[in-house]
Amino acid sequence: MKFNPLQNLHEKYIKGTEKEAIVVNKKILLCHLSYAVRRGANLSSNNIYINTKVLKHIYDQKPAEQYDFIIQNLHKIVRYPDNIYKNRNGKRGDFCLVKELKNKKYLCSIEDKNTREINIATAFRTDNKYLKKYELLWSWRNGGSSS
Repeated sequence: MKFNPLQNLHEKYIKGTEKEAIVVNKKILLCHLSYAVRRGANLSSNNIYINTKVLKHIYDQKPAEQYDFIIQNLHKIVRYPDNIYKNRNGKRGDFCLVKELKNKKYLCSIEDKNTREINIATAFRTDNKYLKKYELLWSWRNGGSSS
């Protein structure tokens, strides 16, 4: 079986680690954003990175089936989101990329510090009730601003 880069990172540095164990800090390029997504959130770069510390946080906090689904589909969530939301104050990350896969919504929070890279802060399964608290900036259906 051919692993995706995220799966390789998991296999090498995360798999089998104890909860809250310290892991080696490695970072990989997950994907490049599409022009529409980059423009939709007015992002500084199209390079999206993830590191082992974020992956370990998701591994420790989420059920195994959710974690496995996220690492298999995170590039789809990030590269082809259905919606982009402004993240709330006090939450880690600047924007939330949301995609519906297999009738469930998945959120990926990203940090854009106006450098040449954007970093993933976290990812998890969510629902419409949770998302009502967020400001919608862009929707793929509209191909642009939600307002």
